[in-house]
Amino acid sequence: MKVGVFMALLGNQPLPDALDYVASVGVQAVEIGTGGYPGDHLDRKALLQDAGKRKALRSKLDALGLALPALSCHGNPLHPDQAVREEFEVAFQETVDLANAMEVPTVITFSGCPGDSDEARYPNWVTCPWPEDFLKVLEWQWQEKVLPYWSRTAERLNQKGVRAALEMHPGFVVYNPETLKRLRAVTGPQVGANLDPSHLFWQGMDPVAAIRDLGDSIYHFHAKDTQINPHTTQVNGVLDTKHYGDERERSWIFRTLGYGHDAGVWRNIISALRVEGYDGVLSIEHEDSLMSAREGLEKAVAFLQDLVIAEPKAAMWWA
Repeated sequence: MKVGVFMALLGNQPLPDALDYVASVGVQAVEIGTGGYPGDHLDRKALLQDAGKRKALRSKLDALGLALPALSCHGNPLHPDQAVREEFEVAFQETVDLANAMEVPTVITFSGCPGDSDEARYPNWVTCPWPEDFLKVLEWQWQEKVLPYWSRTAERLNQKGVRAALEMHPGFVVYNPETLKRLRAVTGPQVGANLDPSHLFWQGMDPVAAIRDLGDSIYHFHAKDTQINPHTTQVNGVLDTKHYGDERERSWIFRTLGYGHDAGVWRNIISALRVEGYDGVLSIEHEDSLMSAREGLEKAVAFLQDLVIAEPKAAMWWA
């Protein structure tokens, strides 16, 4: 495994400078945003049009010893607003083309979330089976929007030799292993998981159990932690819509590695990944509002360097 970083945390810096910095602190691989919610840390259109620029970027990465296992274009390709949907879709499809041109195997995104009808203006994430209206909305979403879109997209991904790693995130139709597997039953192996334990922790899941359940469908991994606030969750639960900046009153907040769960928890997560055959990147994603980007990254790199399993010798006892 390699210690990597999702470069969105340094999106306000020119990419060459940001690459120099992450290499200097021990990062071995980078995941770069090409549009959508993370923004575009590189000019995907210019890179698509100019092989020389693609070669220059590769040369820069090689000189720094940085692998490029994935491009990130998180968006909502099922958004009910046509203009919003098309903007995300163009960014994603161009990112797939760029991944193909640069021989990057994986593009990371979200599954998307439709509205409740063709007339909807905003996404509608269903979390409750009753009243039965919700189940009707959910079935309509999957049958009319989710499965047709991802079936078409899987065919194009296959043609391009690229796979999509969906980040299982609340607010989108794929938010846990069960919903990911429901989608993969239709799309096949062109679609897999970007497993981010931080989103599982706050939903009450066990990342180790999720890893065992997903097995070789895990295509990428975001190394990010979550701290649960027991005082607020005991009163209000984990379905929290307060602003991320309201750290004191929220039920949970995203944290740098080790500040939500201790090293023992993360050892078990990394060991479970190894048991299931994952030998990719542990890509640090920084969204800790209590730390600067550089502080959070450097703490996370130091934390992971002691935990990464480079050469597995035998399966774990629970395999």
